[in-house]
This record gives sequence, C-alpha cells and structure tokens, in this order.
Amino acid sequence: MINIAYVGFGKSTNRYHLPYLKLRLDHFNVRRIITPTLGKRAVEQAAWEATGTIFSTDIEDIVNDDKVDLVVVVTPSASHYQIAKTLLAAGKNVIVDKPMATNYDEAKTLVNLANKNNVLLMPYQSRRFDSDFLTVKKVLADGYLGRLVDLEVHMDHYRPNDGLQNGSSIDGALYDHGVHLIDQVVSLFGKPKAATYDLRSARILDSQVTDQIEVNLFYDKAFKATVQTTEVAAIQYPKWQLCGTKGTFIKYQVDEQENDLKTGILPGEPGFGLDVPQNYGKLVYFNQSGDRIEKYIPSVSGDYGRIYDNIFDTLTTGSKKLVSDEQMLTVMQLLDVGQQHISPHTEFFS
Repeated sequence: MINIAYVGFGKSTNRYHLPYLKLRLDHFNVRRIITPTLGKRAVEQAAWEATGTIFSTDIEDIVNDDKVDLVVVVTPSASHYQIAKTLLAAGKNVIVDKPMATNYDEAKTLVNLANKNNVLLMPYQSRRFDSDFLTVKKVLADGYLGRLVDLEVHMDHYRPNDGLQNGSSIDGALYDHGVHLIDQVVSLFGKPKAATYDLRSARILDSQVTDQIEVNLFYDKAFKATVQTTEVAAIQYPKWQLCGTKGTFIKYQVDEQENDLKTGILPGEPGFGLDVPQNYGKLVYFNQSGDRIEKYIPSVSGDYGRIYDNIFDTLTTGSKKLVSDEQMLTVMQLLDVGQQHISPHTEFFS
C-alpha cells in the first residue's frame, strides 16, 4: 500500500486525479491533502475525511510525515517548481502536474535533485492515455502507414472571448495545451533535429499571453510532426492526421474521458470514455497487392488512471517510469526555447 498526499484540492484534483484513484484504493491510501481553503469543497472534503484522510493548510505537514510515500502536486502552474523542489529536498517521491517547471533550467534542477535523493520525479502526463493517442500508437505499430512523412495533432476550441490580457509565458497555450501534444510526439519519436515556432496572441492583440501556436518538429527521413492549438476554431479540424508512404489515418474526435468527467460520468461506470463507432478514425492504405483499403479503426480505450498503475509498479517493483528523465527534459527544452525569442523563429538541436 502506497500512502499518497495531494498538494491542492481544486478542480483538477477532484476531476482528473481522485476519480481514478478511487478505483485503485487497493494500492493507494490517500493519507493527506493540503489545501489553502479548508471547507471550500465541503462535501468532497467530508467524504475523504470519513476514510481517514487528513486535511490541512501547511505543506510542512507532508514534509514531516514519514508515512507519506508519494506526493502529487496539483496547484497553479507557476508554483509547481518551488513546491516540487521542497518535496524532493525532503526525500519525497513527487508527481507534478504539467508543466513541471517554468523553464528548462528549473526542470533540470528538479531532475538532478530527484536523482541525488534517489526518489521518483515525473510530470503527470495523463494524455499519454488518451484514447485517440493510443489509437494512433496502434495504427503506427501495425505498420499500415509505411514510412511516416507528416503528422499533425491539434487541440482546438472555440473560446473567442476568453483571452488573457496579462500573464507570463507559463500562462500561454504552449505551456498549457502545447505541453500535452509535444509530450505525445516526444514519447513516440524522441528529440527532434529542429523546431519552428509560430506563437501568437490571436484574441487580444496586445496581450503578452499567446493563445494560438504552431510548432513544427523536424526529424530524420523527411518526417515532420506539427503541433497546433487555437481558441478560434468554430469548425472542427482533425485531432490527428498522419500521412505515410503507404497510407493516411485521420481522426476527428478527441478522447471522451474529459467530456464524461465534466458531465459527472465517472471512471468505472458503464460506457465511460468510450468512442461510438461514428467517431472512429478513418484509415486508407494500400496493401502488398496494391489494393486501396478503406476502413475505420475502433478506438483503443483510454484511461488516465493507468498513470497511477505505472507509478505503483515503479515504486513497488522498480519498473521503468512512464516519462523518462530524458523525455521530460526534452519537452521542457522545447517549451523553453519556444518562448525565448520573437516568433516566428527556428531552433536547431544537437
């Protein structure tokens, strides 16, 4: 049994973490939850207190609790680095929501500190268990597309009036939606040779907070991966589009887990997170006989809770953690250099 503590008890903790953890209480015990506003979520707090969870406002309660094995940091993005650093220095295993830090140097400091103290550090990249991403991985593994030439992945919305006037780079789209998509690409293909960045403030023209991004990641063998997000897409663009020498795969609809969670449908309930057949991705490819084949690929079921399964295995059996140090630092480097220069611009990596 792993004793787990949470720093933060807001929407993200109650929507994207605890509903999945409730299905895994044979492996995890929620020992402590730190929140600056006790009683703000009175019903949820009372429910966890009834199971023995201790609520308080001071992170030192976690630092000084020798029974806490793992801490999950679910706080505003700008606070991630300092909180994670404090916990790692205290010898705690730490999972931190994305982005794990505000820049590459901070991320490297955290990684070095975790390795020095022989504890686990990992960003909560739950979207590696998006249904659409898992389906893309299966299509690639099955070899339908041949040598991959182009990949596009989008995270688009229509929120034209929700722009921020003031903020820093960590408040922008690159560090928000972009970090998920870049992590997915890095998990598949590793570090690119070069990247081009187009970061814009499209809703409030004089804002310093970018809300529209396009990042092109260039790899060997003429392969390019494009990551794009916008908040002014009134007509849906494909979530994924992959083109290879033998075929193309397109999927429009996003993973259903988030939509279900927002409507109160919880993990473990019938139909949670499942795609309906009309939302399956379309595959067109040419077989060895040169025949053109068209079919729809049933979506692989997603499950954000699988990140907790991986953490449990890593901490109890020493298995490989989901996001390696190299991957998390590559993602942070790609984010960091993207916002250091006036856009558009190109960066090359050794």
